[in-house]
Amino acid sequence: MSNTAIKVENLSKAYQLGQIGTGTISRDLERWHARIRGKEDPFLKIGETNNRSTKGTSDVVWSLKDINFEIRQGDAVGIIGRNGAGKSTLLKILSKITAPTTGKISGNGRIASLLEVGTGFHPELSGRENIFLNGAILGMRKKEIQRKLDEIVDFAGVERYLDTPVKRYSSGMYVRLAFAVAAHLESEILIVDEVLAVGDAEFQKKCLGKMGEVSNKDGRTVLFVSHNMEAIKKLCPTSILLSNGLVDIYDKSSITIDKYFDFHNSTKESINLNSKREGLKTILFTEFSTLNEKFEKVTIIKTGERLIFKFVLEAFRDTKNVDIGFSIHNSQDNMLSVLYSSYQDKLYTLSKGRHEFLFEFDNNYLSNGIYLIRGLLKDNSAISDLPQDPLGVLTVSLGDFYGTGSIGHQTSGINFLFKGKWI
Repeated sequence: MSNTAIKVENLSKAYQLGQIGTGTISRDLERWHARIRGKEDPFLKIGETNNRSTKGTSDVVWSLKDINFEIRQGDAVGIIGRNGAGKSTLLKILSKITAPTTGKISGNGRIASLLEVGTGFHPELSGRENIFLNGAILGMRKKEIQRKLDEIVDFAGVERYLDTPVKRYSSGMYVRLAFAVAAHLESEILIVDEVLAVGDAEFQKKCLGKMGEVSNKDGRTVLFVSHNMEAIKKLCPTSILLSNGLVDIYDKSSITIDKYFDFHNSTKESINLNSKREGLKTILFTEFSTLNEKFEKVTIIKTGERLIFKFVLEAFRDTKNVDIGFSIHNSQDNMLSVLYSSYQDKLYTLSKGRHEFLFEFDNNYLSNGIYLIRGLLKDNSAISDLPQDPLGVLTVSLGDFYGTGSIGHQTSGINFLFKGKWI
């Protein structure tokens, strides 16, 4: 245990879904009678893991189920997974914000966490007072906190507002100060959720640098949840992939991320109609795939190669003026480009039933990297389908983009290549 920062054994967390009644007065009375006797609900259905793509039949959902892993002191570990995989629940349990339903956690050291905007700060207290409050919670003395104060304020860039109640801070200021407090105060374990997405790009880069320093130089343990796979690769040598409340893999980050995108691709060719999506739902995306020049389904393509997107739609009524849109996002889910069929004066008339559409790129200018494809359908200008999850994931590898007969240079961080002439 001396070299172990966190050990999780058979950890599970269950949440009961809201329910007004059981359908009949007699059943409600039986439920009430069981509750006052301290007995289990006789009509409670349990046992399902948290799969948001299915409707489910249970009244209790396992957000986490039998989680086991061990993290050594000084390790930086990424935690990745789709929305609803259980990432935030796991961090809340590790941070002792919520209790597990079953299982055991062994921790070696004080934990500083940055989870949701507002967690750990009292809105009526000033920034300065909240710094001292958080330090006291970690067991630090006033003199120790005072020595760190200037570093915290300088990192957060809130000196002018230090004595202002934090309830008047913008979300960006709030996160900057909260991260500075968590990273600079003396804890052995730093836990950071996706809240860094609130900050601007420059501050995100600054935070990633600080987390790397905390792990590599200070020897502290870092747990980092993010959908930014490039940041995970850069900061965390190892990562945990959660899937529907279960640990899918705990390995080197490169292997774990590949498994994540393999899983994502395998589930995205056919799109579950029960997954979370906004709109009228008169027309829905049902399938998406990427094709090569031979019209073969692929998930990896080289820079400059012919690229075709295939969309399969289901219309639930006859309709006119259907606008098909898609956007391309980088691995950080920042949108790079968007295109609607209406941009090219194409609005479609659909009969009830299944329809296929192909979009071929004149030129594939995508650089090497991982890209998310999102979709949006409009029915007479009203949103019909806006899926929360990407339709698919495309990996672009290095290719002979410039036609010189050699593989192009690594272009990490660059999303588009371009051609031109030197004159």
